[in-house]
Amino acid sequence: MSAAALDAIRAAAPAVYRFSIRTPLVRLYAGEPAEIYLKLENLQPIGSFKIRGAANAMSQIDPAQLAKGVYTASAGNMAQGVAWCARAMGIPCSVVVPDTAPQTKIAAIERLGGKVIKVPFDDWWRTFQERSYPGIDGCFIHAFDDERVMTGNGTIGLEILEDLPDVDTIVIPWGGGGLACGIATAVKALRPQCRILAAEVATAAPLTKSLEAGSPQTVAYTPSFVDGIGSKTVFESMLRRTHGLIDGALVAELEEVGAAVKLLAERNRVVAEGAGACPVACTLSGKAGTGKIVCVVSGGNINSAKLAELLS
Repeated sequence: MSAAALDAIRAAAPAVYRFSIRTPLVRLYAGEPAEIYLKLENLQPIGSFKIRGAANAMSQIDPAQLAKGVYTASAGNMAQGVAWCARAMGIPCSVVVPDTAPQTKIAAIERLGGKVIKVPFDDWWRTFQERSYPGIDGCFIHAFDDERVMTGNGTIGLEILEDLPDVDTIVIPWGGGGLACGIATAVKALRPQCRILAAEVATAAPLTKSLEAGSPQTVAYTPSFVDGIGSKTVFESMLRRTHGLIDGALVAELEEVGAAVKLLAERNRVVAEGAGACPVACTLSGKAGTGKIVCVVSGGNINSAKLAELLS
């Protein structure tokens, strides 16, 4: 990995920590097949790592442009990250969300002052691809396919290595790829022998098929409580970025993710959304191997009724 990319991640820290916190790394004691650690991004002010990328991207936009406002396409967490930073900066924020987005996340966006525009899933995905939506003015902040966003996310990698220098494997949820590629850029530059594995849920696992085929593949997508990750396909640009960064992809069954949500709550008093529990599910099954493994708990924004159902 280039020294310039690592320098950029280090330089992003002041902007990132202006709005976010340095999250703890804690041990998971669960009779696991490996020495598992949890990187608790669910403890961020918005309950998700997304605040890091949003903070770094928005800090690099010209103030005159920024004054027009910002908008993003998000299932909820990036929306909250952009809305949080926009409120602090005193600028308007709009969010295009899929009609499958949970009410918990929509309510959180509105609570932060964001204007929610709910659209069919295909229209939402098209907004990602075209980086625009009819009738909305302002600066578009892409949830994952943006160097500034990935650089902000890369600060997580620096923190993991500071706390656990001899980590063997890091398992990271794969949604669009901005989290995994950002963390991997930092880690591979400083500890190239560390394996970086992406975690997907079986109801929407396009990266696994795309890595196998060597090109973006379209898979069946089934909406579920694991709403922070999973889609029909992978951006070609993001698949290219995995080369030299991502060592493989793991897939957890929906039931395994639900069991991981329950275990995290019972053993560590950690509230994780489906996406955040997915790396834990993959690791507990043995798919990530042995050694010192860090699971990135990417967020904790789960619907309270769904959490109660999983716990019961």
